[in-house]
Amino acid sequence: MVKKTGDGATHSGGKMQLSDAEKQDVIRHLDAGRPLPDKYRFLLFEDKREVELVWNGKTNEVCNVVLPFQTIEQVDEPRAETEADAVAEDKATYQPTFFSLDERGRQLKGWTNKLIWGDNKLILSSLKNGPMREEIEKQGGIKLIYIDPPFDVGADFSMDIEVGDGETLTKRPSILEEIAYRDTWGKGADSFISMLHERLVLLRDLLAQDGSIYVHMGPQVSHLVEAAIREVFGNSGANAAITWKRVTAHGDSKRWGIIHDNIIWQSKSAKFIWNPQYNPYEEKYLASKYTHKTEDGRRYRLDNLTSPHARPNMTYEWRGHQPPAMGWRYEFSTMERLHGEGRIELPKKKGGRPQLRRFLDEGQGVPVGSIWTRISPVNSQAKEDTGYDTQKPESLLERVINASSNHGDLVVDVFCGSGTTAAVAEKLGRKWIVSDLGKFAIHTTRKRMIGVQRELKEAGQDYRAFEILNLGKYERQHFVGVNPNLREEEKQQQLEAKEAAFLELILNAYKAEKTDGFATFHGKKSGRLVAIGPVNLPVTRLFVEEIILECRKKQITKVDILGFEFEMGLFPNVLDEARGKGIDIAPKYIPAEVFDKRAIEKNQVVFHDVAFIEVRPHLKEESIGVELTDFSVFYSQESIAAAEESLGSKKKAGSKIVVDRGQIVKVIKDKKGVMSREVLTKTWTDWIDYWSVDFDYESKREIIRIQSPETGESTEEWTGEYVFENEWQSFRTRKDRSLELKSVFHSCKPGRRKVAVKVVDIFGNDTMTIVDVDVPASSKKGGKKKAASKKTTAKKGGK
Repeated sequence: MVKKTGDGATHSGGKMQLSDAEKQDVIRHLDAGRPLPDKYRFLLFEDKREVELVWNGKTNEVCNVVLPFQTIEQVDEPRAETEADAVAEDKATYQPTFFSLDERGRQLKGWTNKLIWGDNKLILSSLKNGPMREEIEKQGGIKLIYIDPPFDVGADFSMDIEVGDGETLTKRPSILEEIAYRDTWGKGADSFISMLHERLVLLRDLLAQDGSIYVHMGPQVSHLVEAAIREVFGNSGANAAITWKRVTAHGDSKRWGIIHDNIIWQSKSAKFIWNPQYNPYEEKYLASKYTHKTEDGRRYRLDNLTSPHARPNMTYEWRGHQPPAMGWRYEFSTMERLHGEGRIELPKKKGGRPQLRRFLDEGQGVPVGSIWTRISPVNSQAKEDTGYDTQKPESLLERVINASSNHGDLVVDVFCGSGTTAAVAEKLGRKWIVSDLGKFAIHTTRKRMIGVQRELKEAGQDYRAFEILNLGKYERQHFVGVNPNLREEEKQQQLEAKEAAFLELILNAYKAEKTDGFATFHGKKSGRLVAIGPVNLPVTRLFVEEIILECRKKQITKVDILGFEFEMGLFPNVLDEARGKGIDIAPKYIPAEVFDKRAIEKNQVVFHDVAFIEVRPHLKEESIGVELTDFSVFYSQESIAAAEESLGSKKKAGSKIVVDRGQIVKVIKDKKGVMSREVLTKTWTDWIDYWSVDFDYESKREIIRIQSPETGESTEEWTGEYVFENEWQSFRTRKDRSLELKSVFHSCKPGRRKVAVKVVDIFGNDTMTIVDVDVPASSKKGGKKKAASKKTTAKKGGK
C-alpha cells in the first residue's frame, strides 16, 4: 500500500520515498553547508515521538567522558565503639553500627557517601560510564534523584557573606560559576533547556528501573522542563506536576502574585518505589467528624458498611439486620471479627443500620496529593538555616525521600547547594551522592553534614562517613568550550583561536611577555616563566605535574602558575614536591577584573597569591594538639579606588564593601561627599570560616580506579597522594560565630608522623599545611623522647 504525503513524498512498504523536488532541495542545502529543514528529519528517519520540545541548538549529543574521582578529604565523626565507651562519653544511648570500625571509632568498610566538586555533566558521565558505576549498582542502584537547578534568569551565583560585626559582603561568583551561568542562561530558556536536557539523559541512564526523579522548578520555565522530562523518559512511567505553595502572599499589583514552585515527578518505569504520605488532620475536620468516644476515651467516626459495588454474594443477614441493596462490604467472618473487636456499632433504634467505627489513633491522616500547602520555606531563625539563598526546607525533602525511597537506598542531587538533600538523606538512613560546581556550596554542605553527624551521634543513631571528591585528569577539549558539532578541522581552528585570545588577555593583564617553544609555559615576567590554567576548569594536579616535568627537562627553576581556580587539596604537597626538585612555584589567582579593560588600563588588576597558614603543634606524652597561629590571604574583589570612584559619581551618600589586597574594607561617602574607610577584617581570624586537623596525614593513601578504554576493565592505582582524614574541626555557623583556635589533644602512638591542617576561608577556598612532628613516648614506658617539630608548607607569597 502506498500513501502520498502533502509534500509529494510517498510511504511505500513502511519506507519514506522523497519526491524529485525534495531530493534536489536536500542536495542544495548540503552543497550550501546549511542545515536541512526540520521536516526532513521526519521524512528521512523513523521517529515515533508524538510530542517533542524543540529549541535553538538542540542536539542528541550526550557526554561520555570518563574521568577518575580523586578523594580529597574524608569526614567521619568518631563513634563510641562499645556501650562502655558510650557511657564514658556520657551518651544516653548506644546503637551498634552496620559496618566495622577502626580503633578511633571510624568507619572501615561499606559505602561512603560522596560530596563531589565539579561540573555535574562530567560527574554524571563519569558515574555512568566509569568504574564507580559498579559500586553504585552494588548498592542497588540509584533509587531517587532530586535536583533543583538554578531556574531564575536573574541568578548569578553571588552569595552574601557575614564579615565582622553584622556587616555583609556580596561574594562575586568565580569565573567557573560565571561561565556556568553564561552557558545556562546566556541564550535564555534555549540554553537552560539544552543544559538540562543532556543532564536528564545522563540521570535517566543512571536511575534504577524502580527509581524516580523530582525536578524542582519555578513557574517561569516549568512547562518547558516538564516537556523535556516527558521526552527523555517517555510514557512508560508514572508522573505528576506538584505545586508547592512556598509563601502565603506576594505583593504584585500588576499581575497575579507568584507564590508557588513546581516539582515535576517522573518514575523510570511502571514499577516504582512508592510510600504514600499523609498530612495530619485539621482540628476543624476532627471536631466535625470524630465526634464519638468509647468508654475508655478513644475517639472515632462512623462509616457505612455498604459495599461500594453490587456484590450478590454479600447479601446475607447479619445479626438480625438485612443486607444493604449493594450487599455488605465484608464477608460474614470478617463482620464477626470486627464486631468482636468492638469495631462495629449496632443501631440504637429499630430500623437503623450497623456502622463501622474508624478510630482516630489508627488513622494515618489525609493522603497528600499534588498540591503541597503545609510546608513553609526556611526562615532566618530556623535551626536548619545556612544563609544559602536558594535553600529548601528539610520538611520538603523529607516528603520526597520518604515517598520515593526506602531505608538504605541511594539518593542523588547534582545541584546540591546548601546540602539539604544530603542532610535529610543521612537523617533518614539513606546513602547519598551530591555535587555542586561552587566551592562555597561544597564547603557549606561539608559543615552542615559534620553538624548532622554530631547530631546523630548525640542521639545515639548511626551515620556514614562521607568523602569530598574532585574530578581529575581533565581532557584538553574541555578547556575552552569548543563547539562539539564542528568538523575536526574547524574544532581545532576554533580551539586555537580561543586559546590564543585568552592567553593574550591574561598575559597582558599580568604584564608578562609571550614566549614560544614550551609545552606548558605561555609567557615570562621578571625572570620567571608563566603558565596559565584553563578558563573554565580548575588547575589540577596533572596540570602542575606536567609543568614540573618540563622544568626538569629544561632546567627551569622559577615558575608562576595563574589560575581562576585551584583543585581542592592541591597545596602544599605539589609545591613541596617541586621545591624538592629545585623548582620554585608561585601559584596565583587570576582576578575577574582581567576581563575589564578599564581596570587593566588603570592598573587595578591584582593577581593575588594563595593563602598562607601558620600552626604550632603542642606535644605531650603519646598525644598531640594543634594551635592555629596565623592565616594570611591576598584576595581582591574590586578596589578601594574603584569603589571611591563609583560612589563619587553619585549624588547621594552611600557605602560599598570591597576586598582589596587581603583586607575587607567598607568605603563610605557621607552627606557632604567626604570619603572614609573602615576595615572590617580586624584580625586574621576574621578570614577563617573553618579549620580541621588530620593527626596522621599519611595513614590513608589516595587510590583511584582507572578504566581501560580498550577492555573496559578498571584497576586501582595509588596517585602518590594521601587522603585528608578530618579528625577534628572548628567552624562558624549562622547561629554561633565563635571559632576555637586550639584543637583537642589527640592520643596517638609515639614516633614521627605528619599532621595536616586545613583552613577554609569565608569565600569557601581551602588551604592546607603539613607539619612534621615527633610524638614523645610515655615516661611510664621507659624514657621520654625529646619532642620536635618541623613545618613544611608553601612559602608565604609563593616566593
